[in-house]
Amino acid sequence: TVAAHQRLHISSGPIEPDGGKLVELVVDQSKKGEKLLEAAALRRVKLTKIDLQESEFLQILHFNSLRLGDGLVVNMSVPIVLAIDDSQKNRIGQSRKVVLVDSGDHPVAILSEFSALNSQLESETKLNNGLWNWLIGGDLEVIEPVKYHDGLDRFRLSPAELRKELERRNADAVFTFQLRNPVHNGHALLMTDTRRRLLEMGYKNPILLLHPLGGYTKADDVPLDWRMRQHEKVLEDGVLDPETTIVFIFPSPMHYAGPTEVQWHAKARINAGANFYIVGRDPTGMGHPIEKRDLYDADHGKKVLSMAPGLERLNILPFKVAAYDKTQGKMAFFDPSRPQDFLFISGTKMRTLAKNKENPPEGFMCPGGWKVLVDYYDSLAPTENGKVPLAVPA
Repeated sequence: TVAAHQRLHISSGPIEPDGGKLVELVVDQSKKGEKLLEAAALRRVKLTKIDLQESEFLQILHFNSLRLGDGLVVNMSVPIVLAIDDSQKNRIGQSRKVVLVDSGDHPVAILSEFSALNSQLESETKLNNGLWNWLIGGDLEVIEPVKYHDGLDRFRLSPAELRKELERRNADAVFTFQLRNPVHNGHALLMTDTRRRLLEMGYKNPILLLHPLGGYTKADDVPLDWRMRQHEKVLEDGVLDPETTIVFIFPSPMHYAGPTEVQWHAKARINAGANFYIVGRDPTGMGHPIEKRDLYDADHGKKVLSMAPGLERLNILPFKVAAYDKTQGKMAFFDPSRPQDFLFISGTKMRTLAKNKENPPEGFMCPGGWKVLVDYYDSLAPTENGKVPLAVPA
């Protein structure tokens, strides 16, 4: 809890990366030509949109962590591997180095000193009904950083780039908030209150990293480009302070993989520089396979993060529940002593209002942000020829 952390020594600046040193995978610009020449002579493995040593893989798979050569344990709940099929494995043969290419056959990275693990050995890793029977992983040298060309690449920074931005802002603490929905004033209340608490702890310039998920989410969620427009309006309208807030995309998808995924989300934010991580209700929650209920309790993710190996340095901040306080006409932290005064507006309710071009209660969301949401649903309305227009990138 924050109260417990008040007794700790206040350190200045972003948290150290996992493992003590940030591993930069992108090759230096001066060596790019040399690596492209090297890549031209290597066997190729084509990357798709879906896209180790065996002992390391098994550690990660079963213990959600990895013990380094110096004995340090780092959290690694998700094995970073590339799935390939039998034909690709046969083309690689006994090679110890391959080039990874994109759909246009352009070199993206060189993978060296890699191992291939038969995914059939571990039932937990079977992919696509066995079509991809091999998992490969090793040392990676990125020649060409991934670009999405969707108008949002300026919001996608590497951990090293994020840390430079935090240094430029003179951050002595970094707290991060992950979301896959538009920001309403309840979210903003939680974030601004967290900053207030950190100032009370003795920090001078805590910076908020608003870090929305950039991979795929639920089918009925608001698309990323529209969410980023909405987030920018939240800053423009002053709901969040632009001087103490940075907004960048976390490119990971949402798998709803429960405790395993919530560790991945938290560990990634350590490398991005976050000292404090706000944990929401039922983060990455999984539905019960048979019954119509959640598989885990709402605070399960928070409990897992408080004891996960390798995440001890990350300060976990539980999510406070905010709702619309009818007596104040604004979003406020829920007071269980007067539940009749609060209105809970679910994501489904919010989307229904926006689709119907109805306004939520005043104070629920800033006007500029709400207009973006209404415009998105308006863009989905069928045109005269019956076709639904595509979302336009920001």
